[in-house]
Amino acid sequence: MAKSLEMTFLSELGKPTKLSVDNPIEPIDPEAVKAAMEQIIAANAFIGNGGDLITADSVRLVERNVTDYELM
Repeated sequence: MAKSLEMTFLSELGKPTKLSVDNPIEPIDPEAVKAAMEQIIAANAFIGNGGDLITADSVRLVERNVTDYELM
């Protein structure tokens, strides 16, 4: 089962931009994640849809199951 931490930021124009981190350390520490998101914003590390990222909007842990099938 693949897991990723999905962080959503809002840009200057209010548009959401998602940043995903594969295989995050669990349990998730919301305070540490918020601090990391604030550092990303302060460093202007990424430009999102609609300009610079200005707000940490939400975070969620996403799990997905992948099943490969052999083609015959």
